[in-house]
Amino acid sequence: MNVFTTLQQLVPQQQLSKVAGRLAASRHPYVKRTFIRGFAKAYNISLDEYERQSLNAYESFNDFFTRELKEDARTIDTTANGIVSPADGIISQLGQIKDHKMLQAKGRHYDVGQLLADSEDGSYFADGSFATIYLAPSNYHRVHMPFTGTLTKTRYVPGTLFSVNNTTAANVPDLFARNERLVCLFDTKYGKAAVVMVGAM
Repeated sequence: MNVFTTLQQLVPQQQLSKVAGRLAASRHPYVKRTFIRGFAKAYNISLDEYERQSLNAYESFNDFFTRELKEDARTIDTTANGIVSPADGIISQLGQIKDHKMLQAKGRHYDVGQLLADSEDGSYFADGSFATIYLAPSNYHRVHMPFTGTLTKTRYVPGTLFSVNNTTAANVPDLFARNERLVCLFDTKYGKAAVVMVGAM
């Protein structure tokens, strides 16, 4: 395990997240301006493809972090039977679920039932397909429907808040099945489908 991963285990993740959450929700002019401008500069964020194109237009850092794209910023595939990406990130893993196992990183797998926090749901997806999409801090942070379907169930699963970048994925066993997450289950024309949003520090 590397130093970055070890440090994440040592810090009080939940308490730190609560403090960061309060700061991120703050509408105090100095607090929000400091966080928004510092973040935008650190990650070289351009607002060209976003609805609000001034850093001053956001009411809090949370508001900025979940900023909305312009209506025509992304071309959506309209192919029949197509599945689109639910998030504006990078596909870090993609493939078949084999023997209930999904690939986390080279040499590391985790159980789909653990991810979904339900063994029955896990058994349904035991031979399915999956995609893991990593959202970098600079990415658009909204999640959309990747297919036409009906939401049938949501399940909040408490957990840790490890970073979900490549370094942590390569060093923390069962990372996505350990972190706090929201499981969303859908009925679609393909059968049952799941979108799992994994939280991180």
